[in-house]
Amino acid sequence: MKRVLIVEDITETRDWLSDLVRGAFGAVEIDTAGLLRQARGFLRNDYDLALIDLGLPDGSGLDLLRAIRDDHRDTLCVVTTVMGDDATVVAALSAGADGYLLKENPAAVLTRQLQQIGDGVPALSPSIARRIMEHFRYTGPAAGEDQDLTDRETEVLALIGRGLRNAEVARDLGIAETTVAGYIKAVYRKLGISSRAEAAWHAARMGLRRDD
Repeated sequence: MKRVLIVEDITETRDWLSDLVRGAFGAVEIDTAGLLRQARGFLRNDYDLALIDLGLPDGSGLDLLRAIRDDHRDTLCVVTTVMGDDATVVAALSAGADGYLLKENPAAVLTRQLQQIGDGVPALSPSIARRIMEHFRYTGPAAGEDQDLTDRETEVLALIGRGLRNAEVARDLGIAETTVAGYIKAVYRKLGISSRAEAAWHAARMGLRRDD
């Protein structure tokens, strides 16, 4: 790692993350931003790694993650957050995160997870990794699931898998919000699921992206 971007709005946490990065990779160039708009300004540069907090004062780190995925595909993006609920985790992974680290973990654990990135190992906090394994252990894929969905249902699944709300999906596709709800109901029935978290997992497993 030669150049790293850290996006975190709390100054003390930003400094702490900078120390973790130096502990993991040694002498690296680090740029930091406390706001989403500041981070977007840094995207004119190329980074080997970006550590991204999700709850920023002026927006969601998921928006930055998607922007990096669109224009800087070689940048490794790791979410660093205190939010560990299923919906947030799957939204981040579906948006293209290469890792998900909880800031509550000990510094030594986080440093080790960061070091493994260079070996192609995803940076996942232990509790997150266990939950991902448990999910796939107990939630098997529906047979031929991608063939059972219509083109529009697949489109809706891709969008809700990115964490978009019904109103945002409706606006994106140019259809009524009630129509979106109908498509989601059909998707849930065909995949045998009952939550957006499960929908996001299926979207990620099927390789669905925004432009699919």
